[in-house]
Amino acid sequence: MRYAAPTSIEEAVSVLAGDVHAQVYAGATDFIPQLRMGRPEPGVAVDLKRIDRLTDLRREGDTWVIGAATPSARLGEVNDLVAELPGLVEAAALIGSDQIQSRASLGGNLCNASPAADSVPAMVVNNGRAVIAGPAGIRTIPVASVVTGPGSTSLADGEFLVELVFDRPQPRTADAYLRFIPRTEMDIAVVGAGARLTLDEAGLCREVSVALGAVAPTVVTVPAAADILVGHPLTDEALKRVAAEASAVCNPIDDKRGTKAYRRQVAGVLAVRSLKLAADRAGRTGS
Repeated sequence: MRYAAPTSIEEAVSVLAGDVHAQVYAGATDFIPQLRMGRPEPGVAVDLKRIDRLTDLRREGDTWVIGAATPSARLGEVNDLVAELPGLVEAAALIGSDQIQSRASLGGNLCNASPAADSVPAMVVNNGRAVIAGPAGIRTIPVASVVTGPGSTSLADGEFLVELVFDRPQPRTADAYLRFIPRTEMDIAVVGAGARLTLDEAGLCREVSVALGAVAPTVVTVPAAADILVGHPLTDEALKRVAAEASAVCNPIDDKRGTKAYRRQVAGVLAVRSLKLAADRAGRTGS
């Protein structure tokens, strides 16, 4: 296995084009453990952390742009980002230990394509866009379109993720992410739930988005949540209906960490709790 550390997007594209068995990585927090577990070595291991654009984090007009290899620990150090997208930052802060977070990134968490990835539901509810580079140039797709199944993405041969783009929230808009794990920390989500909503001045919902992780091969959204809540307050009765819809969209597995029935039940509970937390935050953002 050879090692390459390109310093530009163009150089990385060229390296990948020269070896069909090349593989990119950023923090290597998934890459190295997978090799140790017996995954075949790539012809070339391509380290992306020396490309400035991939480790950048900036506010650009009405958007936040986060490099695909930006360490997740850095997100929590940017106060304006924490204030505007707290759920996204919270999700990133759950990727492994403090040490891991100095290397791990949103881009790596997304492209590793684990159904239980913590940051992906938070990215989906925030309408994240993925900027992808490859032999055909640069293209942008929704984050929700990147993962196609466990360990599988829609990226073509020779393509890699450059950065992630998120709209800055409008007034009275907020997000939240919650997960359930058997232990107190350092565990994989049994269920994860992201929510984002916008309230009007009367406290009624204007926009609502809910996404669930670890309950299907890919992150699933709950479109019925918007149907139920938009134009209405978050009443107990309405949230009960949202919980039922969240449970209904799940397609989980049975494993040692939870049964299908258990995951469906927890999905409904976390969907409601994340909506309540997002609503509380939205109500405090003012106009």
